[in-house]
Amino acid sequence: MDSIAKNYFVINVLLFFLFLVAIISLYNWTPGLVSILPLNSTLMRTHTDHGLNDELEEVLSKASTEDKMVIITVVNKAYVEPHHDQYPTMFDIFLEGFWVGERTQFLLDHLLVVSMDQTAYNRCLFRRLNCYRLITEGVDFTEEKLYMTADFIKMMWARTAFLLDVLKRGYSFIFTDTDIIWLRDPFPRLKMYKEIDDMQMSTDRFNGYPSSTQNSINTGFYHVRSNNKTITLFETWYGRRTSSAGMKEQDVLAKLITKEGVIDKLGLRARFLDNDHFSGFCSDSKEVNVVVTVHANCCRSIGAKVADLTRVLKDWKTLRDPNNTSNATTWSKHEACGKAWTLPPSLLT
Repeated sequence: MDSIAKNYFVINVLLFFLFLVAIISLYNWTPGLVSILPLNSTLMRTHTDHGLNDELEEVLSKASTEDKMVIITVVNKAYVEPHHDQYPTMFDIFLEGFWVGERTQFLLDHLLVVSMDQTAYNRCLFRRLNCYRLITEGVDFTEEKLYMTADFIKMMWARTAFLLDVLKRGYSFIFTDTDIIWLRDPFPRLKMYKEIDDMQMSTDRFNGYPSSTQNSINTGFYHVRSNNKTITLFETWYGRRTSSAGMKEQDVLAKLITKEGVIDKLGLRARFLDNDHFSGFCSDSKEVNVVVTVHANCCRSIGAKVADLTRVLKDWKTLRDPNNTSNATTWSKHEACGKAWTLPPSLLT
C-alpha cells in the first residue's frame, strides 16, 4: 500500500507541475495571440495591415462587384442624425435617391459606408448596409465640419488616405459624397468611354471639354480604377497635405492637375464629367431626362443641403409622374443654400 500511495503522490505532483507550466506558458503567449487577431470594428485604424483577417478587406470583398469595383461614401454623426431634430437626415436623402432613381436600387449592394464615428457606424449597421468604422487617432469627426474649417480639411485628408488604401488593395471605386442624389445608374455612362481606364471626375462648372485639365474639378464624385498610375497620383496628392496648410484636399489636387501637369506626367487617361449628366447646385443640369446625379455643391451647411435636396427629390418625383400635367422641366431654386452663404457660422450648426 505504501508503494501505491507513493506512486499516486508522484503522479499528482507531476500533474500539478505540468498544469503550472501550462498556466505560465499561456500567460506569456496571450499577448502574441492578441496581436495577430483582427481588431474589433470599433478599434480599426486608418492605416491597417493587409492581412488575411483584415476587416476592411472583408467588407470590400463583400461590397465589390466581380471586377472589384465598389461605391464608397463617408459619413459622420452630423450626416446620419436629424439636423435640429428635423427629419429627413442627409443620409436619409442619399439613400432615398437609390430608391426612387432609375435602375439604382441594386447599387446599394455595392455601396460601402465608411463611418467616422460610432454613432454613424451604428446607424449604418441598423440599415443592414456594408459598413466600415474608420478611426483617425487624435481627431473627433463626430460633429458637422463647416466648409473650409480646420477640422473640415482634416476630415477630407483622412478620406483621401482611406481611398489610397483601397486602391492599394486592388479595388477600383466610385467615391460619392453623401450630399449627392443618384437618380440614374452612372455606370453605363462612365463605361461609354472605354479608353478612359484611369479616372473620371465631376466638375463644379464644366468648360465643354472633357479632356481639359482646366475644368474646375469636384472630388465629391469621381471614378478611379486601381493601377500603378492612380496609386502614384493618390500618393503624390496625399503627400502634399503637410505643405498645403489652409488648402482643402480638392484644391491641392486641382493645383497638381491644372498647374503641375500631373495627368500628363503620370500618363493618366482622365476625363472630366459634364454638368448635364453629373450636375450640382453650382451648375444645374438643363437635361432632366438624362441627369445622373445631383450634387449639393456650392452650399455651406448640412441644414441648407437637406432642405434643397429635399426639393430636388420632390421635383424628380413630379417630373417622373406620368400623371403630371405641369410643363416644368427645370429644378427648383436652391434657396436654402443661397441663404446659408449670408449667415454667420454660429447660425449654421
